[in-house]
Amino acid sequence: MDAGVSAEAVFREEHGRLLAGLVHRFGDLDLAEEAASDALEAALVHWPVDGVPDRPGAWLFTTARRRALDRVRRDRVYAQRLAQLAIDTERRGSPQPLADELPDERLELFFTCAHPALAADDRVALILRCLGGLTTGEVARAFLVPHTTMAQRIVRAKKKIRGAQIPFRVPRPDELHERVPVVLGALYSIFTEGYAASSGADLQRPDLAEESIRLARILHRLMPGQREVAGLLALVLLVHARRDARTDAAGEIVLLDDQDRTRWDREMIDEGRVLVVEALSAGLPGPYAVQAAIAALHDEAPDAESTDWPQIVALYGVLLALTPSPLVAANRAVAVAMRDGPAAGLELLDSLAAEPVLRDHYPYHAARADLLSRLGRDADAKFAFRRASDLAGTEPERRRIRARLAAFEEGSG
Repeated sequence: MDAGVSAEAVFREEHGRLLAGLVHRFGDLDLAEEAASDALEAALVHWPVDGVPDRPGAWLFTTARRRALDRVRRDRVYAQRLAQLAIDTERRGSPQPLADELPDERLELFFTCAHPALAADDRVALILRCLGGLTTGEVARAFLVPHTTMAQRIVRAKKKIRGAQIPFRVPRPDELHERVPVVLGALYSIFTEGYAASSGADLQRPDLAEESIRLARILHRLMPGQREVAGLLALVLLVHARRDARTDAAGEIVLLDDQDRTRWDREMIDEGRVLVVEALSAGLPGPYAVQAAIAALHDEAPDAESTDWPQIVALYGVLLALTPSPLVAANRAVAVAMRDGPAAGLELLDSLAAEPVLRDHYPYHAARADLLSRLGRDADAKFAFRRASDLAGTEPERRRIRARLAAFEEGSG
């Protein structure tokens, strides 16, 4: 691999640590981003000539810090901020970063980017931009919005951080129980969009799912002993392990029961199962731990017929008690249908019909259509299939529902 490619690869890997260290030192996200970009440009100039340094992350941090200091000296506003930051740092007694050792303050940046004061979409955008190292354009493409829209979203979030004086720090122990779910929710939103895209030509966006897994691994390393962090990492690993079997060679959807389980990533499943044990140990489980346990039961079954549906239904009952939600109730109804038959599941789904969140929820209508067709309720099934087709977000989902509807109409016509 040539030096130019190495510089970009190192920068992607070190970007979150680099940015977090600069924010910790200077207290300004915009300044940190500018200095980090300057450091990368310097690396792309010097490394092809001088070679990649032994400590590339520390080289980038030292270079970025010097560039930031240069900017501060030229800008009175930045200089005033830095002077105040120096006073605050001295009061806290925080050590200054060493030149040969890049500190890891990413946990501070996680909690800043996912602060409850920020809008949910802004949290996700900032995490991808700051901790994932994606450009604004890449974040925009990830969520299928125009570049200008995403740029405005990121600028709005930064202004909120600055205007509300949101601190770049790890919350106090008494704040963690409120803040950790916000961070995990932002990471899970990224994964969900990667695993099951909300729109577009493809069912999955593996690069986005894999980036969320990378960030979840970082968070797990930074927060040992936080069981819900382990639960989230377990969940995304156990679900992502099935990625290669979810579509066929033509890109068409393959449902879970029909998937070739030899294509599932067994190493990822084994890692996830170990994390499930960690997440479920010592005390009441959290929502991510319970979802991970459900995913593990699916992954452990050698075939669809062997799936432990009674245990899955029981776990959905636990999840529903932890996080009462129509979406969780709908998932439990589908599990009940697998355990007790389509009529039992359909009764539960129909009891949720008035829930606003399910009114335009594609999976809900697709599940009803399937159960209605299994019960021989032709007219109702056709209506539900058409509704699901109208609501499907991706092309593979639309093609699958339309094929089911066509086959159903042909068979019943």
